[in-house]
Amino acid sequence: MAQHRRRFTAAPTNRVNVNSDIRAETVRVVDTEGAHGIYSIADALALAQERQLDLVEISPNADPPVCKIIDYGKYRYEQQKREKEQRKKSHSIQLKEVRFRPHTDTHDFDFKTKHAREFLEHGDKVRAYVQFRGRDIIYKDHGKDILDRFVEALSDIAKVDQAPRMEGRRMAVILAPLKKKG
Repeated sequence: MAQHRRRFTAAPTNRVNVNSDIRAETVRVVDTEGAHGIYSIADALALAQERQLDLVEISPNADPPVCKIIDYGKYRYEQQKREKEQRKKSHSIQLKEVRFRPHTDTHDFDFKTKHAREFLEHGDKVRAYVQFRGRDIIYKDHGKDILDRFVEALSDIAKVDQAPRMEGRRMAVILAPLKKKG
């Protein structure tokens, strides 16, 4: 019976070394007033304890590692606040779909184009496709005309990301929103 060994690799963490967790012999210390110098780890810890603050490793890959004398709780709070703000500002772009048929009427076309306009204004990409069923495949030119009209109707707020092309029994085009000014 063969025994399998598993290798566990440590996942990269955003953990910061604080006080006695710092493993370097000497560190470059920056305090709250901006003064700095290179100290042994024992001297740096004594300096931080003297001010009743923490020695926090800011840049572990530097030579020697850079440590800051600050309140660790406040540092963590501000870091979490910055990360939350970044998550709030980021927007994931989704791909919304709008489906047509070769004989789609003008009212339906306008209605679906209006929805696509809303998607684009929200910042999402739009894939519009014409679905060909059965003998509809002989009307590829109607499908191309519909997609061209669709692109033209949205040309003021969108650019063509992928030109109209056949994908099996459907003809598709992908539109991306134009960059907003300011």
